[in-house]
Amino acid sequence: MSERPTEMSESTRTTALAGLDGWSYSAGEKAINKTFKFEDFGEAWAFMNRAALLAEKMDHHPEWFNVYNRVEVKMTTHDADGVTELDIQMATAMNRFAA
Repeated sequence: MSERPTEMSESTRTTALAGLDGWSYSAGEKAINKTFKFEDFGEAWAFMNRAALLAEKMDHHPEWFNVYNRVEVKMTTHDADGVTELDIQMATAMNRFAA
């Protein structure tokens, strides 16, 4: 059985976010957020497909909203009531997928 994720401390989260281009922390949501913009819907969809495959593999799913070439993403770990290493891993991968 895997260990339950734990919420990051403020200093650990701040350090992790410093290395994640475009992501910001929302204290009210206890989540990290980013809006990705692509050339067109096809690129946005391809990005979401790649992220979805990783999310399934990790069993850690983003909250997201897509309109045409824009994908708004919110990452939080509900079981930990805040941001965990899982969120940082997904955000890092999403940045890579969008590059």
